[in-house]
Amino acid sequence: MTVNLAAASHVGDPVVNIAVFAFFVIVTLALVIRAGRSTTNAADFYTGGGEFSGAQNGFAIAGDYLSAASFLGVSGAITVYGYDGFLYSIGFFVSWLLALLLVAELLRNTGRFTMADVLSYRLRQRPVRTAAALSTLTVSLFYLLAQMAGAGGLVALLLNINSRVGQSAVVAVVGALMIAYVLIGGMKGTTYVQMVKAALLVSGAAIMFFLVVLAVRGNFSQLLAHAQAKADASITKGIAGRNLLEPGAKYGVTPTTKRDFISLGVALVLGTAGLPHVLMRFYTVPTAREARRSVTWAIGLVGVFYLFSLAIGYGAAWLVGPDTVLSTAGKENSAAPLLAYRLGGSIFLGVIAAVAFATILAVVSGLVITAATSLAHDVYAGVIKRGNATEEQQVRVSRALVAVIGVMAIVLGILAMGQNVAFLVALAFAIAGSANLPTLLYSLFWKRFNTVGALFSIYGGLASCLVLIVFSPAVSGNPAAMFPHADFAWFPLANPGIVSIPLGFALGVVGTQLGRRRREDPAKQAEMEVRSLTGVGVQKPVSH
Repeated sequence: MTVNLAAASHVGDPVVNIAVFAFFVIVTLALVIRAGRSTTNAADFYTGGGEFSGAQNGFAIAGDYLSAASFLGVSGAITVYGYDGFLYSIGFFVSWLLALLLVAELLRNTGRFTMADVLSYRLRQRPVRTAAALSTLTVSLFYLLAQMAGAGGLVALLLNINSRVGQSAVVAVVGALMIAYVLIGGMKGTTYVQMVKAALLVSGAAIMFFLVVLAVRGNFSQLLAHAQAKADASITKGIAGRNLLEPGAKYGVTPTTKRDFISLGVALVLGTAGLPHVLMRFYTVPTAREARRSVTWAIGLVGVFYLFSLAIGYGAAWLVGPDTVLSTAGKENSAAPLLAYRLGGSIFLGVIAAVAFATILAVVSGLVITAATSLAHDVYAGVIKRGNATEEQQVRVSRALVAVIGVMAIVLGILAMGQNVAFLVALAFAIAGSANLPTLLYSLFWKRFNTVGALFSIYGGLASCLVLIVFSPAVSGNPAAMFPHADFAWFPLANPGIVSIPLGFALGVVGTQLGRRRREDPAKQAEMEVRSLTGVGVQKPVSH
C-alpha cells in the first residue's frame, strides 16, 4: 500500500482514530469499574490484595515497564540514530537481571506496600519514610513527564492538532482519564489494564515486525541497507552523514558524547531496580516465589518486544524516513505510528495508536497510584499519624493525592511536549539509581548501615542528580533542550547517572560512618536478614 507521507503533519482519519480510542477507553473503564467493586481496604487499593499469580503479575510488570519510552521513544530513536538508538533497548532490558537477582524476592519478603517499608524496617521510621516518599514522588513525576509528553505528540499527530494549546488540552484529557482509572479501580483496576495493555502492545509490535520482515522477504540485511539508503537520501533535511548501522550517530562523535553514552548505560542498567512503581508490583503477588516468576515472565515479554522494536525502528527509517519523522508534530515519537500508517493505512494506524494510547494510560496509572500510596502510607500514616491511621483514612488520603499528583503530571507534561520520551525516562532511571538503589541494597545486605547513611544516600543522590539535570544540556543551551532559548547549562552530560549514582553509593558509606555512634537495633537487623532471605514471618495481605 502506498501512502504519501512527505511533509506530513498528521496521518490517518481522525474520525477512525477517535473511534478506536473511544472503544479502548470504554473497554478498559469497564474493567476498572468491575475491579473497583472488590476494592474494599488498603491492601486492595495498594497491592490488589496480593492475589495475582506470577504470570499475571509478569504481564502487568511488562505493561507497567514498556511505556511510551519503549514503544514510541525507542522506535523513534532507532529510526533517527540507528545503532545508537538501539542502545536504549539494551539498557532497558539488561537492567531486569539486577532486579531479578538482587531485589525481587528480598523486597517481597521484607515489605508490605512500598519501598519505604523495606528501608525503614530496621532504621528510624519517620525520617527514612519521609525521604523515601520524596524520592518516590520525584521519580514518578519525571516518569510521568515522559508519558504525558508522549501522549501530547501522539494524539497531535493523529488528530491533526498542531497548536500548543490544542496539544495541552490533549495532555489534560489523558491526565483526567488517568485520575479516573486510579480513583475507580485502585491497584486491581490498574493491574488489569496493564495486563491487557501488555498483551496488546506485544501483539501489535509483533504484527508490525512481521509486516516489515515480509516486505524484505525475511532478509534483515536488506532492511538495514534500505534504511541506510533512505538516511543517505535525507541530505537536504540536515541529517546527512548519520550512519544508522554503526555507533556514532548520536554517541561517540566527541569525547563528551562518549561519556554521555556511558552515563546513559549506567543509569538504564542500575535504575530499574530502584523504580518505585516497578518495586511496588512485587507486593501484588502472594509469595516470594511468585515475585521471582513475575520477573521471569516480564523479562521474556520485554526481551521479545525490544527485538521487535529493532525491526520497527529500521522499518520506519526505510519506509517513512528520518526526515519525515522529524517533521511531524511528535518528532521522533511519531516513527511507530507513521510506520503503521505506511504498512496498513488508517485502520491499522488507529489500532496501533490505540495500543500506544493504552500504553500511556496504563503506565501513568501505575505511576500515580505508586506516588499516592507512598505519600499516604509513608508520610501520612507513618510520619504524621505515627502509625495510628486506619486503613480507611489511608485510602481516603490516597484518593485525594491521586488528583493532586495527576494535576502536577498534566502541568509537567505540557512543559515537556516535543521531547523524546525515551530520553526523559532515562532521567527518571538516573534519579532512581542515585537515590533509591544504593539505600535499598545497603538496607538489604549491609549490617552496619544506619539511618544517617540512608538519609545521606537518598537526599544526597536525589539532590545531586536533580542539580546536574537542571544544569545539563537536557534543560537548556541547545535547540533540542526543554528550554531552547535559555542557556544555563554548565554540566556537559545530558544524563548525570555516571556521577550521581556512584555519589549516592558513596554518600551512604559516609553517612553510615558519621552516624556509627548511634547503633540501630541489632535484633531488628537480624530479623530483617532472616525474613528477607527465608520469607519467615511474611503474611499475605488480607483482601475481602
